[in-house]
Amino acid sequence: MKLEKITNCGPGPRRRYNDACGAAHGLELVGDRWALLVVRELMLGPKRFCDLKADLPGISANVLTQRLEELEAVGILTRCKLPPPASVQVYELTPWGYEAEPILQVLGRWAARSPYHDPTLPLTETSFLLSLRTMLDPARAEGLRLTVGFRFGAQAYTGCLGDGQLAIRRGEAENPDIAFEGAVPALVAAVYGGQPLSELEASGALTVTGDRALAARFVTLFPLPPKVGEEG
Repeated sequence: MKLEKITNCGPGPRRRYNDACGAAHGLELVGDRWALLVVRELMLGPKRFCDLKADLPGISANVLTQRLEELEAVGILTRCKLPPPASVQVYELTPWGYEAEPILQVLGRWAARSPYHDPTLPLTETSFLLSLRTMLDPARAEGLRLTVGFRFGAQAYTGCLGDGQLAIRRGEAENPDIAFEGAVPALVAAVYGGQPLSELEASGALTVTGDRALAARFVTLFPLPPKVGEEG
């Protein structure tokens, strides 16, 4: 029996697998090189073209333009203009585009188990903060409710931890319980490398304010999964 085509998806993706599997269609949507990373970089809010280009080292302006056009054509992101005084064009995920975060989380946790994953490579601000949402261990965070401030240069973020989940948004945190200021690699070293906060502060790489015992506990809430073959 031939299934009736009940929706009109327009031109759709440029590349097709001719496979009805949802995973196959997902790869048609975001499987091209850089596409999913563009989506990742927009997960915490809209960005200008130049910001996306800076956050994705190695991507050419032509390729970025192509990926943005493709993602816009299939409804994953949209272009809009910020209100005055900014009045600049930015790219922002659609509500459906934001629904891709669990895909990034599952893929990231799965791939982190690979023996070929190199955790010493750079992380962007967005990828680091999303990794905290991905790697948060609800058992370790049980009973914790706190507001966390993050500042990387001129950009500030607010994290709200509660009920075993970590919500993160752009913007200055108001009266945070703890706050971290410095370069992304310094916080990566504390969270994923186990480097004591006191050492990072002494070196000038990181500034920690607020409840210091709480800060020391916070950076232990994100254990990496074991590598393949290291279980047990």
